[in-house]
Amino acid sequence: MGNCCSDGGSGRAAIGATAAYPTIDGPNDAVQLFLSARGCHGLFSQIELSFSALGLRDRDLCSKSDPLLVIYVRGRDGAVQEVGRTEVVLNSFNPTWITKHTMAFQFEVVQTLIFRVYDVDTPFHNVEVKMLKLDEQQFLGEATCALSQIVTKSSRSLTLDLVPGTEAADSVCSQSCGKLIVHAEECIGSKTTTEIIFRCSDFEHKTLFSRSDPFLVISKIVENGIPIPICKSEVIKNDPRLAWKSVFLNIQQVGSKDSPLVIECFNFNSNGKHDLVGKVQKSLVDLERLHSSGQGENLFYPTSSGNNYQNKQILKSQLFVDTFNESIQCSFLDYLAEGFELNFMVAIDFTASNGNPRLPDSLHYIDPSGHPNAYQRAVLEVGEVLQFYDTDRRFPAWGFGARPIDGPVSHCFNLNGSSNYCEVEGIQGIMMAYMSALLNVSLAGPTLFGPVITNAALLASQSLANSWHKYFVLLIITDGVVTDLQETKDALVKASDLPLSILIVGVGGADFKEMEILDADKGDRLESSNGRVASRDIVQFVPLRDVQSGEISAIQSLLAELPTQFLTFMRTRDIRPS
Repeated sequence: MGNCCSDGGSGRAAIGATAAYPTIDGPNDAVQLFLSARGCHGLFSQIELSFSALGLRDRDLCSKSDPLLVIYVRGRDGAVQEVGRTEVVLNSFNPTWITKHTMAFQFEVVQTLIFRVYDVDTPFHNVEVKMLKLDEQQFLGEATCALSQIVTKSSRSLTLDLVPGTEAADSVCSQSCGKLIVHAEECIGSKTTTEIIFRCSDFEHKTLFSRSDPFLVISKIVENGIPIPICKSEVIKNDPRLAWKSVFLNIQQVGSKDSPLVIECFNFNSNGKHDLVGKVQKSLVDLERLHSSGQGENLFYPTSSGNNYQNKQILKSQLFVDTFNESIQCSFLDYLAEGFELNFMVAIDFTASNGNPRLPDSLHYIDPSGHPNAYQRAVLEVGEVLQFYDTDRRFPAWGFGARPIDGPVSHCFNLNGSSNYCEVEGIQGIMMAYMSALLNVSLAGPTLFGPVITNAALLASQSLANSWHKYFVLLIITDGVVTDLQETKDALVKASDLPLSILIVGVGGADFKEMEILDADKGDRLESSNGRVASRDIVQFVPLRDVQSGEISAIQSLLAELPTQFLTFMRTRDIRPS
């Protein structure tokens, strides 16, 4: 019967095109809440996976196999969770399954997928797919990959060899187990974007003697009625004309045009305790009507707790929608399919404040048990994600703030010890070069970022002159506050016109408050010594901290912002995939 679905009355339970297993609904709201609280819009892309196989093993004596595919996700802790099943295809060594699996693409983590193929015996064809006991079926083989390996292919298709795996109880798959083809398609909702420009009139603020620095937070309402922030405007500083810059809402992000949104207006306070001025609750459909009519909507101030807003004070302040444009834009995944890459670079702080590397209390101490120190953790957490977006996996790696043997202090030296080239092979190459450098340099100081940023900018500039298909990501790991603050600002402002983002991770217990000056998340763009303002924010900073069970790594929050920075650079320069 080949790839046909069963057309007999005896086979309709387990065999057919209807997905009988729940799929992942969408991005993790807790993750998005964490990121949104930092002013990050995040990346929302729904991916639909489809599957086919070639050359499956024959486990049936009198007929061909009846294959079923089961999809699993492996977490960072190694735990494996089943997330989907296809239908059963009768009598086929080369099945094409009709059931698709939809999941959210999360750039900031490695999403490891495991696929296992089973031959479902005839007595179980009447059993609903999700009720099948897999230990009663015959195992045909398994394959593993990261979701990023699929979406970075130009065809968005990846062919995997099926192997015996841990499920094989015998040598049945000692020969070829066949091949699995996985194809990824981005859902159109991930590309549909609405541009909105909001304006407020008759602005009321309950604190009469403080200036007005308002900003907007847009939240979606989830099933339990809790608002989840998805977007934040910039802060308008003491400007009587309260018109914010464009905000962009992704339909996938919102849910649908009819989904309720809460738009809250806050007055900014430098202590982080922002005052709620008022709010409105509208869907995208409602906002489009406001734009068409030219009318405003009065803000209200809730006078009771909860989200039903039954008790509220209507304010004179009105929110207007000056612009409402819908468009389908090229997504981050479209650029990847076109061959655009993210090139990873790393710079490590070797200043003396890290402590003697030979002593256990040093931030550079190499634990004989293999437990990574803070520097190694940061390299691994960032590198294991970015390596999939860099085809040659040759990474520039530098150190700064150390004195090579019989030499002066260097504020940018090649981590591999070479005087001619700075690249190393793979993440393991970075780790080996780092450990070797600890044996061959003397920790010194001070902490200067300028030379490292200048070197990274030079590589980005050279690439820009030859190809638009590379975007560079520099990871700087440091234990202290930068000493050459103005020189660093000058280098960053100059680099803001280049395809470059810089992630700064602080390790140890230093006070990193001054470091946040380099991160323009609060709305103030960096300014150079000659008065030039950065064209965009390219720096993100977080202190590295221990992550408790269920929490989100601070480094993951950094990585989650990279696709937005990438798209900002490409779109402002009108660089599009063909």
